[in-house]
Amino acid sequence: MYQIIKQILRTGIRTETPPLPDRSLRLNEQQIQQQILQHLGRALAIRHVDAGSCNGCDLEIHALNNAYYNIEGLGIQFVASPRHADMLLVTGPVSRHMAIALKRTYDATPEPKLVVAVGDCGCTGGIFSPDNSGDGSSYASCGKISNVIPVDVAVPGCPPTPTALVQGILAAVTTNAQKK
Repeated sequence: MYQIIKQILRTGIRTETPPLPDRSLRLNEQQIQQQILQHLGRALAIRHVDAGSCNGCDLEIHALNNAYYNIEGLGIQFVASPRHADMLLVTGPVSRHMAIALKRTYDATPEPKLVVAVGDCGCTGGIFSPDNSGDGSSYASCGKISNVIPVDVAVPGCPPTPTALVQGILAAVTTNAQKK
């Protein structure tokens, strides 16, 4: 034990310097609020559904509520019921036992509804695709989210950054407005 403490004291603290923030990825809050109000006429309500993920994407989604990203300040809020939601934010490959629950959640969301697939597993099946078929299906998994419900926007990454998540959410809102 003493040898480990001596080594720690000899070497000191060895860490990397944190990366500098990328100004191009910072979003203008007023522009985002205007886009959401222009396309929806109200705040965007999101229902998050974990369809079988490893929780890496879920942690990044939870980071959206911290003081740095402050997604509620942008007019975007998370709701507990799909009946109050405008958008489903779905993570993970859809496990077989979650397929019916995801379909029911999708059906309970009122029209017009948006679906955003989050992470590599949600977009392509990720590491859960044993035969590299591209849909990620196996004996325990239905694979990518679009195998079960229609997806409007896919946000790749393992896990995607909170900035990429906000950009994907906004892409879904603006894409839906252009369809109308």
